[in-house]
Amino acid sequence: MKKKAIKVKETSFTQAINISAQWCKEWGEDLLSDEVLSDRVAELIKTKNGLRGFFAYALSDQNCYLLDKLPFSFLFKLQEGGNDVVEIVIKNLIMSSAQIVVHERENNLEYQSYSENISERCKSILRVLDTKLVTKNINQIIKDLDNLGNSFDNSKKYDNKQKEFIKSQIFDIAQ
Repeated sequence: MKKKAIKVKETSFTQAINISAQWCKEWGEDLLSDEVLSDRVAELIKTKNGLRGFFAYALSDQNCYLLDKLPFSFLFKLQEGGNDVVEIVIKNLIMSSAQIVVHERENNLEYQSYSENISERCKSILRVLDTKLVTKNINQIIKDLDNLGNSFDNSKKYDNKQKEFIKSQIFDIAQ
């Protein structure tokens, strides 16, 4: 296998998704060790596009089991990512939780299942990250929940059922 060099600082969001997909595939096929994958991801998530792209891929791809297994070396690198990692995982928990309610209303069981999988992965990650950072960010989200919403600019606010479900998902992290 030929080593692929990437210029992390120049990586776009889409490139970060594609890079993450390739690495996750190679890791799943035992072509990359936990440690090598962890080092690569640690470099990628140092940038905003890399962070967003990695989690967009790894949380949503049902066939990428990295976030289900959370190897120690990988978890260590996520912890080193600090508040940026905590923030993006919490944002994904909030969005996926709100979508569970939407898909349930629309009786779209397939999409509901995808959103539930993302939500469960987020909760698993948050359970093993820095407790103080997680608590601080969650408290802020709960405080701001009435101002958050489904749209990019938060113009369409979460409804009461979504907010209650989001809170239940957040409280489930402590389980």
